[in-house]
Amino acid sequence: MNIVLPSLGDIEEVEVTEICVAVGDAVGADDPIIVIESDKASMEVPAGGVGTIVELNIALGDQLGEGAVIGRLEVQGTQSTDAPAAAAQPAEQTSDSVDAREAVQTSASGEESQPNGGEQVAQIWVPDLGDIEQVEVIEVAATAGSRVAPGDLLVVLESDKASMEIPAEVSGVLLEINVAVGDQVTTGSLLATATIAAPRHREPAHDQPSPGSSIDADSPTQKTEAAAAAPLQVPVSMSQPTSASDKPSATQKSRQVYAGPATRRLAREIGVPLEQVEGSGNRGRVTKDDVKAWAKARLQQPATSAAQGATGIPAIPAVDFAKFGEIEEQPLSRIQKQVAVNMQRSWLNIPHVTQHADADIEELEAFRQSIKAESQSRGIKLSPLPFIIKAVCHTLAAHPKLNGSLSASGESLVLKRYTNIGIAVDTPEGLVVPVIRGADQLGVWALAERAQELAEKARSKKLALDDLSGGTFTISSLGAIGGTGFTPIINAPEVAILGVGKSVVQPIWQGDAFAPRLQLPLSLSYDHRVINGVDGGNFMATMTALLADIRRLTL
Repeated sequence: MNIVLPSLGDIEEVEVTEICVAVGDAVGADDPIIVIESDKASMEVPAGGVGTIVELNIALGDQLGEGAVIGRLEVQGTQSTDAPAAAAQPAEQTSDSVDAREAVQTSASGEESQPNGGEQVAQIWVPDLGDIEQVEVIEVAATAGSRVAPGDLLVVLESDKASMEIPAEVSGVLLEINVAVGDQVTTGSLLATATIAAPRHREPAHDQPSPGSSIDADSPTQKTEAAAAAPLQVPVSMSQPTSASDKPSATQKSRQVYAGPATRRLAREIGVPLEQVEGSGNRGRVTKDDVKAWAKARLQQPATSAAQGATGIPAIPAVDFAKFGEIEEQPLSRIQKQVAVNMQRSWLNIPHVTQHADADIEELEAFRQSIKAESQSRGIKLSPLPFIIKAVCHTLAAHPKLNGSLSASGESLVLKRYTNIGIAVDTPEGLVVPVIRGADQLGVWALAERAQELAEKARSKKLALDDLSGGTFTISSLGAIGGTGFTPIINAPEVAILGVGKSVVQPIWQGDAFAPRLQLPLSLSYDHRVINGVDGGNFMATMTALLADIRRLTL
């Protein structure tokens, strides 16, 4: 059997830092063959079976990828037709069963122990899975009645961390497949039964041991009719994926999917159905390039709807966090669940680009402080937000594409002749975005009053449906919390959203000297299907100019 490099996860290549065996060494299943090292960790690669090293294909310093053939192992019990059948049986079998299997071997006359014209039954079972308790059968590549040879693919098993190809290690005809797709199997579970040619021993009859003597593993045993029917159990390769040289049988009656573990994982990650991919590898094997080419071809096909959601996204595996310590589970509110759905839908369907800029608001802040007494007399909290909303309205008028939406067909951009600004409000139940309708028709005082009113209604759960619909552009301000910038997720079907950070005094070069100036960090995320970098840059240039000199808002 081939000894191959197992799954490396996200690591593409590792270096061979130590070779632990030499050709001719006898090894156990857990004995290390080589030590490999990435830039994060080192690990030992075990033999994966009991036998003798007959070939090593690597050297110190080699860079290996997942599935690389390290060497070959001659497995005990399958290396030659002269090997005793008992070597393939677990050591803890009773002496009666050992005698029964040994009786299957052919003596000089060889007629009584060879049912069906010199054939015997072999059982193929799940190998040692190590610490893994159960694995799922995700593919059955062989059918009853087909002929197999060593290396032909029988089944593919999968745990939560890796997939394993289980090849045949005998030549014969499959009598029965004992598992189906979706079955959960464990170490020692029966996978299949097959008929194989019984080995012939040509030692003279006088070499047979006398009754009561110890059994010589290299000599034939006495035969009984009951022993002749005893099946021979054949262990298959261990929990490492087979290499590309382990080819599937060419005699399959129907097309099967032949692909290595790395290819299967890539297909799952990007949502490619392997059964629809034509393999370009030897004997139809599906490679990573085949999977990528299939995905690329589908992406290039015109979509029936630009608003269609992405499909085939692999789910995040469930984890039992309680295994690692004490936990507390808090249910999400209805609003939080809906926000999660909306954010995921937007992120998966819209190609986001975020552009950052700093606005000089030194003069704006000075003006805001100068009318603080008036704001108190009006009963209005005058934060920088109303000024930002007013500047956004003017900027959208100059750059109307960012006040639009992509049509459902994806064939046109819907430009809106109204400006409704959504403002993200954090509440104990989750994030909500009430909308200031006709914001471009309101002055700074009116905007401040309306924003304060909507925020209070949101926190007291008194928002009406009209308060949450019809937005054309959203502002998400984290100014009170801090931060120099972030990447806000677009509130679809809008095409842009403005993130506002916390203003900070910075030294700004004035041509002949540095001067302390109050800077406001802005982050504009936009839909790159309809808004390009020039559009985003022009929007930010206009926006920062208006905030730097609020007198322009009156023009």
